[in-house]
Amino acid sequence: MRAFEFHVIARRVGLSNWEGRVCGERGMRRFILTCVVLTVLWTVLVGIGARNGWLRPDASRSGDAADFITSASAKFAQGSKGNIAIVLIEQGEPVQRYFASHGKPVDEHTLFQAASMSKWLTAWGVMALAEEGRIDLDAPVSRYLTRWRLPPSAYDNEAVTVRRLLAHTSGLTDGLGFLGFAPGEDVPSLVQELTQTTDAMPSADGVVRVGAEPGSEWRYSGGGYLILQLLIEDVTQDDFNTYMKAAVLEPLGMLSSTFVDPDAAQLADIFAADGTEATHYTFAATGAASLYTSAADLTVFLQAQVPGPQDAPAGRGVLTADTLQEMSTPHAHLFNQPVWGLGVSLYVPNGKGGYVFGHDGQNFPAINTTARIDPATGNGIIVLTTGSSTLAREIGGDWTFWQTGKVGLDTLILFDAPYILMVFALGVIAIVFLIVVASLLKRRRMRRAG
Repeated sequence: MRAFEFHVIARRVGLSNWEGRVCGERGMRRFILTCVVLTVLWTVLVGIGARNGWLRPDASRSGDAADFITSASAKFAQGSKGNIAIVLIEQGEPVQRYFASHGKPVDEHTLFQAASMSKWLTAWGVMALAEEGRIDLDAPVSRYLTRWRLPPSAYDNEAVTVRRLLAHTSGLTDGLGFLGFAPGEDVPSLVQELTQTTDAMPSADGVVRVGAEPGSEWRYSGGGYLILQLLIEDVTQDDFNTYMKAAVLEPLGMLSSTFVDPDAAQLADIFAADGTEATHYTFAATGAASLYTSAADLTVFLQAQVPGPQDAPAGRGVLTADTLQEMSTPHAHLFNQPVWGLGVSLYVPNGKGGYVFGHDGQNFPAINTTARIDPATGNGIIVLTTGSSTLAREIGGDWTFWQTGKVGLDTLILFDAPYILMVFALGVIAIVFLIVVASLLKRRRMRRAG
């Protein structure tokens, strides 16, 4: 309502010019204040509704695992031209599997490149060293590095601890993402990759350095896991893959998994998003991006997150239950929400004092993976794909909502944001419209009274 309209009303009801001006100004202030208050309330309501999925269809209305698999397979059939492996786990045991491919057939033993899910396994390797007393999580990582040092910075490099590297709170601002190296290209050494990353994704700074106050904020850093890969090699005096096989993969029974040189006969075809055959890239950043694993091996890995049959302990002797609990405890926050533990993403609270946790992965050009588990129930999901850069994460988000009734922050940002913004905008328009209508009705009553 414009101020001069209040002046007109004021004169018609016998007020002075000064009184009319005051009414107009007060009316405008009331109008603005009402809009602001109602918009704030609407924002809170939309935020609560988005987090609780009020407008989100449930991927399995019946609550049945087979129904969920049907929904997930339909998404693959509608939009993907690659391949997929899905395993649903309930109470620690696989209950549903789905495999499909536009190339050679895939099954539970087919190897997929797991991309950034590699970091979760790498974190297990680091935590095993901590349990053995060979490293201190809260010591400067420089204490353990012999072949490379963080470049000088405006911040305290000694505040870059092992714990902060695991949680992406070390102040590194590289933002890596790795593109990998095509067949025939020279793959640099680990130290060369740290000194000058030549396969950084275009959106990444790519320089592994301390560019923010260590411990001040969460920033995803592939460079941090390059450093952890180097830590493992410098502490153990062994190459990364050999150590990981001996310390983590083989003791868990993940006998087909490797960070280098996968069995080509077992490797899934790699597709681009348009369905064409894509290049198989290899990595210097093996601990950050290069795990090759199967649905069967990842089933074993998820089962190891919780106690098993015959009193098998969580961690299966590789890590203790206390260490696993620490890994899934919040160590980093984003928008005041817990988002990261030690090597794992915290998707949503599980309502039992813990979190659904796990890790996603995405490699160029269109590899996407996720593995997630709720330790309170032993329920989990594994999705391995090529031919899509988002499908595994989308299905993982659907599963998380199905299990908990909560929508993960990553799902809100990556998948639900468009409709959330649309609902928010429509609500704001409705608020302004209703206030204007109310003001016009009030003016009409005032005219009649005059």
